[in-house]
Amino acid sequence: ETETVPNSFTLGQNYPNPFNPVTVIRFTVARESKVTLKVFGTLGNEVATLVNDYRSAGMHQVTFDASNLSAGLYFYRLSADYFTQTKKMMMLK
Repeated sequence: ETETVPNSFTLGQNYPNPFNPVTVIRFTVARESKVTLKVFGTLGNEVATLVNDYRSAGMHQVTFDASNLSAGLYFYRLSADYFTQTKKMMMLK
């Protein structure tokens, strides 16, 4: 089998969404890069840093456990090289 290296950075929608209290966030990295994946509240306050290191090219996933947070809308942002993307997720309790 041949492993395919993605040719772009992508940020997937978390699954499940809405979630309670654990969800998975998938992303792809086009080449080895310093990657940050952070979660923010609706007022822009940072509530978690899920990734803050170098990742190899390929597909990755991170589990986010929000059991210590309130129900509501959250945003997660992936930054790597020139790529930045933000998506929404909803936690229900």
